[in-house]
Amino acid sequence: MSSTSSVVLNTGVSMPLVGFGTYKLCGSEEVYIAVDAALQAGYRAFDTAAVYRNEADLGRALRDLLPKHGLTREDIFITSKLGPKDQGERAMEAALYSVSELGMDYIDLYLIHWPGTQGVAVGDPCNQGNRAGSWVALEELHAQGKLRAIGVSNYTPAHMKTLLQSCRTPPALLQVEFHPRLCQTELRRVCEEQGVCFQAYSSLGKGELVKHPVVMEVAKGCERTPAQVLLRWAVQQGVPVLPKSSNPTRIQENMELFDFSLDAGTVERLTALDDKHKYCWDPSEVA
Repeated sequence: MSSTSSVVLNTGVSMPLVGFGTYKLCGSEEVYIAVDAALQAGYRAFDTAAVYRNEADLGRALRDLLPKHGLTREDIFITSKLGPKDQGERAMEAALYSVSELGMDYIDLYLIHWPGTQGVAVGDPCNQGNRAGSWVALEELHAQGKLRAIGVSNYTPAHMKTLLQSCRTPPALLQVEFHPRLCQTELRRVCEEQGVCFQAYSSLGKGELVKHPVVMEVAKGCERTPAQVLLRWAVQQGVPVLPKSSNPTRIQENMELFDFSLDAGTVERLTALDDKHKYCWDPSEVA
């Protein structure tokens, strides 16, 4: 990784631009092999969540593998997330459980995973109250040092504006779906104006975008994989990404983003694909 491959959050903490996503990694052996390959490839940030059900496996793998790679806990950046079932009154207990599952003294970044609450209708105003209650709990744990930074995921511009108007501790980061077909212009503007880091997930559009004719043509022209082109498109704009794979070769390839660049015309050509298409979940109906 290059010396410029990180961003500084509003807490003053530096976070790598490229993190390793662990969504759908399950079982101690699969997690161990993937984490070993990721550390070897240079990843120093790892993204998990309560709903991924792999926090304990990730924690065990890191404790075992960090010494092998000459690293300590302080050399890595861990993100986890509050599950929708734990919104509101259960947020503090759930966050502390994640810290315990990871087997660490603190989590570098902890996010509210979803603006809604499991079992509550999307239009129910209780969702807003639960989000507010969760945030208060996260603020307290942040003040205690258990959560070094706190943020949100899958929030819309309306959710963000409500949070920013009421919080004591502003969110350090917003993690949302982001790729050339979903450029999230308004959300990025809100984050930029408020000093909130904007982070991408699903940069490859659930694997569909790597087959897009424009992406494939760009990749052929610069002799890179379509995945590398999509990830580079984001990081070249200063947007952190979270590629995920269990394949050691792809894990390595997804980190090789800092020895090439896309010219301005190519960036614009990819950005022009924006048609507001969501490959993942749509939080826009959550009250």
